[in-house]
Amino acid sequence: MAETFRQPLGGGSLIVAWQAKARRILIVGGGAVAAGRAFNALEADAHVTVVAPELCPELAHRAAAGRIEWQERKFEDADLDAADMVLTAISDAQESRRIAGLCRQRRIPVNAADINDLCDFWFMSTHRDHSVQIAVSTNSKAPRLANRIRQQIAAALPRGTGLAVEQIGRLRKRIREADPAPENSKRRMTWLTQLCDYWPVEQLVTLDSDNIDSLLDAYVQNHDPQHVSITSSAASRPTLRPPSSSSESSSGMPSPVLPIRANGIAHPAGRRGRLVLVGAGVGDPELLTMRAHKALKDADIVLADKLIPEPVLGIVGCEIYTARKFPGAANEAQDDLYQRALEELGRGRCVVRLKQGDPFVYGRGAEEILFFRAHGYEAEVVPGLTSAINGPGLCGIPVTHRGVADQVLVLSGANRNGDLPAVPPFVATRTLVILMAVKRLERVVALLRQSDHPAELPVAIVERAGCADQRTVRGTLATIAGVVERAGHNAPGLIVAGHAVNVLSDAAIQDQYLDPSTLGLHSAE
Repeated sequence: MAETFRQPLGGGSLIVAWQAKARRILIVGGGAVAAGRAFNALEADAHVTVVAPELCPELAHRAAAGRIEWQERKFEDADLDAADMVLTAISDAQESRRIAGLCRQRRIPVNAADINDLCDFWFMSTHRDHSVQIAVSTNSKAPRLANRIRQQIAAALPRGTGLAVEQIGRLRKRIREADPAPENSKRRMTWLTQLCDYWPVEQLVTLDSDNIDSLLDAYVQNHDPQHVSITSSAASRPTLRPPSSSSESSSGMPSPVLPIRANGIAHPAGRRGRLVLVGAGVGDPELLTMRAHKALKDADIVLADKLIPEPVLGIVGCEIYTARKFPGAANEAQDDLYQRALEELGRGRCVVRLKQGDPFVYGRGAEEILFFRAHGYEAEVVPGLTSAINGPGLCGIPVTHRGVADQVLVLSGANRNGDLPAVPPFVATRTLVILMAVKRLERVVALLRQSDHPAELPVAIVERAGCADQRTVRGTLATIAGVVERAGHNAPGLIVAGHAVNVLSDAAIQDQYLDPSTLGLHSAE
């Protein structure tokens, strides 16, 4: 008889979302790894107890704030009496094995850091946006690669996905309250399913209280969610309309009607090509200049740097050719872009060269101007916001502040020969911004210490500023390398060092600027 059902492949893990609220999680160890485990457990609203003779600064801060319970001693067998889950993060492998054995005897789930065969479960690489959580597991085979996979998945999500989920959650609760009958469960589910399937996430995220009321009325009156038309009360918001039923995908279901500009039309004979050098800014398409928006819409082809964020590329309606820039092959990739640009310009096309940030701030913009000028083309320049100044600002770090920082020094972490920059002696009122150097953070720290920068100097790693998954990792010159080692790094990023890093308190900036994955300590805490 032919097999009609899927066959399990084997070798995987059972992926679940553990409901840890109010559960008692015991962490054995007080170092950086234990701090990461504690952070994850607190995000899940668990009750956390840490057993360790000493605590790292982050755990000490959480203990002082009453977020965790600290037993200032080594592990004792009786500690398991009140534990629902155990996480060991100690360097003594033999003791970890002993604790894991005790847990198995008591049927307590256990994870032992860096000892895979002892683990009942592993921690995955996670992305969180409000109630949306995405986890990637490589079954402990390639955890660093899991980070890259997770970053790519998160970058592909529409901006505001987490907020859209929150809004649908509100609507679902209102519908259940208005129509609580158990026999209507299928109707409630079907109606919400259609709403989620047919409305673009970008529209769902803009729903406000009035819109929720209107959608609830539509449900009560049994209106098809595909045909509900909602207009936002806020003047700045667009009219929210679900997809028209006349526009269908290959599956026969209505698809979002998106504006698409037809480009690539042949130019009249003899028309000269046009070249525009555009700065993509810090990643948020809303922070592009109006001239940049117009240039991208008018382009026949866009030649883009490798790490241009997807939301910016999403507003382009023509062909996008991406530079394949990899370590050791940057010059070859640059030559490839030059050649492609000259070919397109020779065809009389409008070519936009799209570069990250501002092309003239460590972007080789002037080199490209000189190259094309030598070949008879004068580029129009459209500047962009530079991450050196605006990246920190988007993450709540003013690079200048009266009485704290009266100067800013911007350095490239890789000069023409790939070397680290020369750093001048420490000045207490200077904010130092280093681009393209996070992967060599330990060497940068050593370089700063050699130039008399104090160990307690506040440092922040600003990652993907302006993108939906922007993150700020904080510490001091003495601790930042360890924090980044634990938290991982989401390129592109930059280093900010100076007392301006901690000018704004968490209370002032948490909701507006920082996401839940922000790590590290402020000096004022």
